[in-house]
Amino acid sequence: MPTTNAGSRLAGLTFTDPQHVPGWTHAVLGARPDAAALPRAERGLAVEVLGAGRRRGLGEWLAETWATSLLVLDHGTVVHEWYADGLGPDTLFLGASMTKSVLAHLVGRAVHDGALAVSDPVTAHVPELAGSGYDGTTVLDVLTMTTGVAWVEDHRDPASLASRLLACFAEGGDSRALLREVRPDVPPGTRFAYNTADSQVLDWVRERATGRGYVDDAARLWRDLGCTRDAVVAVDGHGVAMAGGGLAATTGDWARVALLAVDGVAASGERLVGADWADAAARPAYPFTGVGRLPSTITTHAGFGLHWWPMDDAGRRVTADGSRGQFACADRRTGAVVVKTSAWPYDDVVVDRQARDLSYLGLHAILDTLGDPVAPTPISTPKEDTP
Repeated sequence: MPTTNAGSRLAGLTFTDPQHVPGWTHAVLGARPDAAALPRAERGLAVEVLGAGRRRGLGEWLAETWATSLLVLDHGTVVHEWYADGLGPDTLFLGASMTKSVLAHLVGRAVHDGALAVSDPVTAHVPELAGSGYDGTTVLDVLTMTTGVAWVEDHRDPASLASRLLACFAEGGDSRALLREVRPDVPPGTRFAYNTADSQVLDWVRERATGRGYVDDAARLWRDLGCTRDAVVAVDGHGVAMAGGGLAATTGDWARVALLAVDGVAASGERLVGADWADAAARPAYPFTGVGRLPSTITTHAGFGLHWWPMDDAGRRVTADGSRGQFACADRRTGAVVVKTSAWPYDDVVVDRQARDLSYLGLHAILDTLGDPVAPTPISTPKEDTP
């Protein structure tokens, strides 16, 4: 993953079309050549965002939160689309940790297919982690980031495990060797701590359970969602994907990822994840992961479910959330979707926190203007997987 030399690695990441940057080692997720574009009926959005002690309109909100794109869907139809200068519908936007929510879809699909259970011990699938901090944890623990391992997600410290993990994808290292170094700290299921290592372990477990690497499994999802553009994902020196933060895709395809979070059914009518899974993913997993209960340095505007971020405790609104302002959110009652990408400064912790808070307020304001409740989606007979 390419970076500049200034500040932390995360501050220097290229968030638009990273596949064109020399040194960015990646794999391609192929789209369906016959996939249909999202339907369109564009209209103006009368949105007022209240926050940071005042009100502002949509354009000012976009500028104030360093937005690079905004795509809004109402009942699956594009009603608003905007891009910063030089960007457009074919630009691939690095989702950063939005990638974790794609991984959640893959895991949910493995559970739906019977290949994996959330009660499975991690080491039952990945015995290489015996003796590490992940020994004694379950799939549910890594899904909810309650493994209790000794990990601090601090990319501002170049010596942190989080920075070293990111370096595996920037410098061709071995990310799974680093996962074996992670030590235990507190009992599993007793503490939430945001942790990309948990996501990488979760993907390792999913790979062993399904027999498919991330690239193959995500490409399968890409086709079944009807994605219209190839996506790319960063890989380390051993070809392991950064399932916790390395996927880049168009806004339209990020919107399809969010649409699947509504009810687990693709636009084709095929159920890809169970309805109970979609509901559980959108709700806080524990009372201490509810909205407003997470560490305030992360956000006070969301909780944590199954690698998705509930925007309310009732499971109505949920978002994928990536560093420096990447969001793909859905209102599960109306089916409305908003994708917002951004490029705000990361190394300034005050700006990072204020821009994130204001972004959440704006996402709610947009969703408030959209849609009537959706009718249940007819479910088609699952088709045979294409290898």
